[in-house]
Amino acid sequence: MAIKKVEGQMLDHENKMMEKFRKEREKKGKITFTMIKPEAVAANNVGGILKMIEDAGFRILAMKKVLLSKERASSFYEVHKERPFYGELVDYMSGGPIIAAILEKDNAVADFRNLIGATNPAEAAEGTIRKIYATSMGENAVHGSDSDENAIIESDFHFSSEERF
Repeated sequence: MAIKKVEGQMLDHENKMMEKFRKEREKKGKITFTMIKPEAVAANNVGGILKMIEDAGFRILAMKKVLLSKERASSFYEVHKERPFYGELVDYMSGGPIIAAILEKDNAVADFRNLIGATNPAEAAEGTIRKIYATSMGENAVHGSDSDENAIIESDFHFSSEERF
């Protein structure tokens, strides 16, 4: 019984330390959140996209492949609920598996936005993820957080503290 109590205390301490570490990292604007979208996953572009991300100096803190339910996709995109494309967006994002990931790098949000390129692949700079992998403005291969605050919100939506390394 005493060993289990000590193990529990050690786990509690470890969880507190990990949470402190995570909050410290997030305060400094060092994380962003991304999703590789269903069409890019279906087209087997995950490896190429992840290579570009790592080659750009990002470190993957957390990553998983999931199929979002319509409810989860609705909740994630709730900020767009009043927009005319909301229903189509929810259907699209729940229509196939996605890769969700938290990325770390100094100036993470801005650097990742530069790496992925413009939403419209026709306007994206050469060498960007969307220029290479997007098929249209709607199927633009990846999502990237647009602010440090949203990076934290989106990361917390998809990952618990135990899933971050």
